[in-house]
Amino acid sequence: MEPTAIRALLEAVSLGETTPTEAFQRLETLPFTDLGHAKVDHHREIRCGFPEVVFCEGKSTSQVRAIAREVLEHGDVFLGTRASASHFQSIGQVALDARYFEEPRLIVVDRRDPRPQHGHIVVASGGTADHPVAEEAAVTAEVMGNRVTRLYDVGVAGLHRLLAHQDVLRDANVIIAVAGMEGALPSLVAGLVACPVVAVPTSIGYGASFGGIAALLTMLNSCASGIGVVNIDNGFGAAALASRINHAAAAADTGR
Repeated sequence: MEPTAIRALLEAVSLGETTPTEAFQRLETLPFTDLGHAKVDHHREIRCGFPEVVFCEGKSTSQVRAIAREVLEHGDVFLGTRASASHFQSIGQVALDARYFEEPRLIVVDRRDPRPQHGHIVVASGGTADHPVAEEAAVTAEVMGNRVTRLYDVGVAGLHRLLAHQDVLRDANVIIAVAGMEGALPSLVAGLVACPVVAVPTSIGYGASFGGIAALLTMLNSCASGIGVVNIDNGFGAAALASRINHAAAAADTGR
């Protein structure tokens, strides 16, 4: 249940429009529902600002479908990561409005109207091969209620491509920089802006990149300040962190 719905319910009780018993019945499934194979956390949005996100990889289609049904019975948003086409088809049985983003492997159900778009997050990627991870970050950040600008294929092999967008970079509250190979993009970006940079190493590269470890070590050893690093190919984790930073900055800008 969303925080606004809980406030409305409590106000209805205070005005005598709803009895305490009726309110209790609506809240009694909180804080989680035990499905046997999963315990769906309905308090996640209250604590963390966004509902529980489902990591679909390793779960059966029936498990993901049951979790999605439970999430959507208590809210307006469902996000599934590392999802297959089979997961999407299964969720479609309980949510006809589900959307599948094939490249980043995301399933999204978003029934908010309109979807919030706070602040500004820029997602920059080094090369075309980094698109799946960059899109996982961008789509996730959008679903989490952020305004997102994509700057793709602006890696250090062609420095002028990134420098042409300095005005966009400096307008952001936080930048997600996604890169494989040697992973130098976040260092370059962090040297151009005052906002935090969330670095995402990808597993793209030749043999000595060791599946993204080379990029990860470059980012961890960056001489540029203001960089935080997430795990290899973890576009979702980068978006979750960037969203919290952006929401805090947007709230500060509006004086709330």
